[in-house]
Amino acid sequence: MLTAKEVALQVTRALDEKKGIDIKLLEINQVSSLADYFLICTGTVNTHVKTLCDNVEYVMEQLGEPMLGREGHRGNSWELLDFGSVVVHVFTEEARKFYDLERLWADATVVDLKEIIAEN
Repeated sequence: MLTAKEVALQVTRALDEKKGIDIKLLEINQVSSLADYFLICTGTVNTHVKTLCDNVEYVMEQLGEPMLGREGHRGNSWELLDFGSVVVHVFTEEARKFYDLERLWADATVVDLKEIIAEN
């Protein structure tokens, strides 16, 4: 069983592997009891959002981490993957701007992902 941070980092790698854009990891456990981490990512188009989510689901399944739920919105402009302590939000650019989770969770701690995300 992975820790919440290990789950978050594995999901980050899975998103990066499929060219997820502007991946942000927010540590929210100090400001909310919903989860320990929110992971936010942008996909270029609806099919890219689905591909990103499918890869996260596959990678986590291989690691033995069960997903508690997956929800979509408006034809894959936004998907949410719930791993309990880590909630993953994958948006199209337009949907990400609309929901603006970074502003909503501005009190959260942003985790530095430089060591995790491949430099392009």
